Amino acid sequence: MLTVTVDGVPLHYRDEGKGLPVLLLHAFPLNGSVFDKQVKALSGRYRFIVPDIRGFGESALGDGPTEMSRIARDVLALLDALKLDTVVVGGVSMGGYAAMALLREDAGRVSGLVLMDTQATADDAEGKARRETSARQALEAGVEPIIQAMLPKMVAAGPDAPVAQEVAALMRAASPASVAAALRGMALRPDSKDMLARYAGPALVVVGEHDALTPLAKAKEIAGLIAGAKLEVIPEAGHLANQEQPERVNAVLESFLTSLQGPSA
Repeated sequence: MLTVTVDGVPLHYRDEGKGLPVLLLHAFPLNGSVFDKQVKALSGRYRFIVPDIRGFGESALGDGPTEMSRIARDVLALLDALKLDTVVVGGVSMGGYAAMALLREDAGRVSGLVLMDTQATADDAEGKARRETSARQALEAGVEPIIQAMLPKMVAAGPDAPVAQEVAALMRAASPASVAAALRGMALRPDSKDMLARYAGPALVVVGEHDALTPLAKAKEIAGLIAGAKLEVIPEAGHLANQEQPERVNAVLESFLTSLQGPSA
């Protein structure tokens, strides 16, 4: 198992494939295995670095809230360990927040940006309160109430669909402490609109047609902030488009990655 230790916290990651390096950051409260279908389809042409965000998968939690800036610093330490100066950075939902935090920490490390089913705005007071209520609920009653509340909003096919059951199993693997820390960390994230407006690199924005959590309007806002960004709407997908419609997401991701390599690719 590949690990890097950051401030005493062991963090697990996968490093598969060859070619242009692509870092992928997963959604809450899942783990890096959510990108299995992207890695399997595209690792013959691209090198995928897929960490388990601290507290999820095989990565330890550490102390305090899992702030997006903390995830970004974890990723920068991983890139340093792998001696990678620049990578394409992609993230889904919470992973998108972390990708934007990485851009804020060190934009020079980002050769391309992929934001899937996420948003640029910070939580308002009501949103912060909801996350704190959920964090306390996870610590007091476990993750099952969180799963029951979130799952219908995450997958367009409905909570009984096979993909929804896969998502539920991944959610059940997360510890209550990790879920609470991530909820509190997401509540602390800053607005990223100003930073995205300054980003001058290539960008792909992806959103599920039926995403109820970060809908098309949020994706359009992000794409409108980044000069030259490409917006792709994935039919028949909800908030986890890369899991629900992997072939369609793979196609738009591959097209974007190919464009970064120029005419000789």
